[in-house]
Amino acid sequence: MKVTIEQDRCIGTGQCVLAASSVFDQRDEDGIVVLLDDNPPADQADGVRRAAMVCPALAIRLAE
Repeated sequence: MKVTIEQDRCIGTGQCVLAASSVFDQRDEDGIVVLLDDNPPADQADGVRRAAMVCPALAIRLAE
């Protein structure tokens, strides 16, 4: 799985971090998403998919 983010779309709700904290984080100054792992291990796939689904700004893209 390849993960990409569009930081300019992110509105900082943090739902991605709640779903997959080992893959996503947020900048301290504004809450915008930070990608920690663009190729997460298979055991993180469900959380990453959930993060993409719950992102209200659709800022997370997945290629499987």
